[in-house]
Amino acid sequence: MKALPKETIFGQPSWTLASDRVTAAVTQCGGHLAPVSFRLGRRSVQPFAIAPWWNEKLAADTPPILRVLRGDFFCLPFGGNATPYRGQQHPAHGDTANRRWRLLGSDSLNGVVTLRLGMDLATFSGQVEKRITLRPGQTAVYQEHVVSGVDAPTSLGHHATLQFPERPGAGHFSTSGIIHAQVFVEPAENPATGGYSLLQPGALIKDLTRVPTITGGFADLSRYPARRGYTDLAIFCADPALPVAWSAVALPEEGYAWFSLRDPQVLASTLLWMSNNGRHYPPWNSRHQNVMGVEDITAFFHCGAAESARPNVLSRHGVKTSLKPTTRQPLHVRYIMGLVAIPKTFGRVRDIEVETARVTLVGSAGTRVSTAVDTGFLQGPG
Repeated sequence: MKALPKETIFGQPSWTLASDRVTAAVTQCGGHLAPVSFRLGRRSVQPFAIAPWWNEKLAADTPPILRVLRGDFFCLPFGGNATPYRGQQHPAHGDTANRRWRLLGSDSLNGVVTLRLGMDLATFSGQVEKRITLRPGQTAVYQEHVVSGVDAPTSLGHHATLQFPERPGAGHFSTSGIIHAQVFVEPAENPATGGYSLLQPGALIKDLTRVPTITGGFADLSRYPARRGYTDLAIFCADPALPVAWSAVALPEEGYAWFSLRDPQVLASTLLWMSNNGRHYPPWNSRHQNVMGVEDITAFFHCGAAESARPNVLSRHGVKTSLKPTTRQPLHVRYIMGLVAIPKTFGRVRDIEVETARVTLVGSAGTRVSTAVDTGFLQGPG
């Protein structure tokens, strides 16, 4: 175990860990994971979004999460948390996305590199340990968050944000089997405050390519970027019987696909945040574009702990929207993200076949691309 020096990366003090295939930076404030460079053959790909105001002087009341905003970060509780819960007022996406993490150490053994960070929670009583691991020969990032000392129902999740190219429809979004899908039940943005959304609030999604809009038309959520000038939210709730649930974005012209793997009993849903210049208020100022959050969560959309813990539209469909850690039994949240090279003819990810030591992405035309992944990580040791 050794200490790692910090360096300033895109304006934020950060730690860096690296394997032979992946180099990843993690911010001290909020533990945001980006930039992350994946080596695919002779080239490197950095798929994550970094907020364009990273080097600007922002208003004094700008929350830390917006000052740092980039890549993937762990949220406890997940959501805006505007409603107080059990006498506690959590910041948006919780302490874990806003407060400083402390370095517990790092180690490297046989090419396996692990960074460990810790945080004492200020609003919840309890602690969280963050473990990020890279393995030799793999273009995958393994994350585990161990929540201990918390004894209350909570929403939680990962908030991966991907940067898409300027070309409309460049990316194909897909997921594993679902039991329910729906547009956020309220307008995602309010024009009175400078925000605009297009999807019909509360619309049930039966066909990803025909989602109702407020204009009476339909939107295709399977392709992105799209709908410039709007910010929208929709949720896709995984079949809880799946041993492994997945989300994926394929960019055939760019030659790669991003994917995430999770246990649907722990991370029940994927919240799709389509941010394409729909917010005209600071610090967004109509310039956060071609960004998609593919956020694997257990929560009632992005509302927060209070709304997720009580009965809601999703829970009535049999969807888990909160977890209840106990002070006696730590909660382990394990999550894998990876990148794989694909040919231009690949199309969308139709399926991900999961084996013990690898996964195979199957394209819409039947093309199969495999990559090494230790999927047993999702079940933990033993």
